[in-house]
Amino acid sequence: MSVFSQSFSPCGRFLAAGNNYGEIAVFSLSSALSPEASEVSQKPILTFTAHEGPVFSLLSTDSHLLSTGNGEISAWSWAELIKRNTKAVWTRRPQYKSSLEIPEINSMVINPRDNSLAVGGGDNNIHIMDLESGVFKSVLQGHSDYIHCLSIREREEEILSGGEDGAVRIWDCRTGQTVHCIEVYRYEDCARPQYGKWISCLTTDSEWMLCGGGPSLSLWHLRSLSPTSVFPLSGCQRQAAFYQDLILSVGEGQFVSHCLMGGEVKSLIPCMPPSLNTLAINTSSTEHRVLTVGGSSDQIDVFTNLSYRAFSLSF
Repeated sequence: MSVFSQSFSPCGRFLAAGNNYGEIAVFSLSSALSPEASEVSQKPILTFTAHEGPVFSLLSTDSHLLSTGNGEISAWSWAELIKRNTKAVWTRRPQYKSSLEIPEINSMVINPRDNSLAVGGGDNNIHIMDLESGVFKSVLQGHSDYIHCLSIREREEEILSGGEDGAVRIWDCRTGQTVHCIEVYRYEDCARPQYGKWISCLTTDSEWMLCGGGPSLSLWHLRSLSPTSVFPLSGCQRQAAFYQDLILSVGEGQFVSHCLMGGEVKSLIPCMPPSLNTLAINTSSTEHRVLTVGGSSDQIDVFTNLSYRAFSLSF
């Protein structure tokens, strides 16, 4: 089994995780973190089949859990999931060019400005859906190969996308046009031809962008559109996040990397899965503030302190 995606509930007391079999498991963090926690507390309170094909992306709104499978997005009510009711509230499919084409959806982000959902995946395009009406209102075209990851700069009303084609595209949400295209693999400091040029992880924090994959994980200043730090991490990185004054990253390798903004690797924290796909930080609840990581195993590691693994949930 491989765990591909995670999302915390709006209240921060539950964690949803998606796997390669199309299943979603819901865990009670309040039970798992309780002083009376037992082995049973580390098992899901609910597991259900959500999609055919892997659940590559999960995302929570104020009331719903959104999940993506092959060519579709579904919404589940968090209130109902907690009651163990697994009926989808809705399922939507982007308008693909061919009815025979069922591309995987690898990533999604919400634009709070206009309450829209952007999804990207195997058809090389970003589809924009109005969350209120469920209508797909536009398509952003520009990548020449499939899209792995999306991020949003809310203040600037920009969407960033990373693809198999090695490009990070910065889109203006208002016009749907590309405003910048950065081919990361063309920068000598970032390039690693032995791993390819694909961009598998991307995240933004106002003026800064982290991206990596085939190229080394690197930190970019978005005003100057130039890399300021390149991190000497082995293998391809699959997800990275800004957290306080650290950069956290996971990918090929059995550890979470803690990096400093200047490019230094501060520490490598051991994990249970041999290779990692996803990391999530619970910012919804101070009482249940944890880091969780998942990958090529049924174990999801839980860190109550960033420096060591406290225990593992079991899918």
